Amino acid sequence: MVIKVFLATSSGSTAIKKKQQDVVGFLEALKVEYAELDIACNEQNRMWMRQNVPEEKKPSNGIPLPPQIFNEESYCGDYDTFFDAKEDNTVYAFLGLPPPPGSKKHNGDAQEGEEEGQAGDEEEGEGGRADDEATELETSRGEGEEEEAAAEEGTDEEAQEEDEEQEEDELQQLEQDQEEQGSEEEEEDTELQEGEEEAE
Repeated sequence: MVIKVFLATSSGSTAIKKKQQDVVGFLEALKVEYAELDIACNEQNRMWMRQNVPEEKKPSNGIPLPPQIFNEESYCGDYDTFFDAKEDNTVYAFLGLPPPPGSKKHNGDAQEGEEEGQAGDEEEGEGGRADDEATELETSRGEGEEEEAAAEEGTDEEAQEEDEEQEEDELQQLEQDQEEQGSEEEEEDTELQEGEEEAE
């Protein structure tokens, strides 16, 4: 899409020259691609411009004066409408071009999006409260689980103590059994000795 600016390079009117320079200078500042079409030296350009400016946009004498701005075949406007668009910061819309990233119009859209997002967040405020409650519930559940885990640990410790006590009891029992066995063997030895002595 090329912006066409119809100009009269050899115009004797200072006002027209000034308006043409204003349009061209502003398009260059915006880095908008445009083509200058001279109507003073090129009869074809003059005829095309006159034919394609809508009737309602033509002055009372029916002859539109430069500069006239088109986007390809689509009529954008004359200097006055361009100036209004420049003042309102809507030049891209006036030219029928998408605003580039970083432009005010583009940023305005982004801001609107952010505001909508914030409004959405506010609407979700109630949901947010519910989330907080859910988080609290999870936290309390988590605490409950920790207590259970601690109780289980306590149980494990108790079970371990019981096992240790049981082992000690078994050891004591074993020692007792060994002692009893030893005393029984001693008694048997004594009896044997006595028997031998008697035999002698």
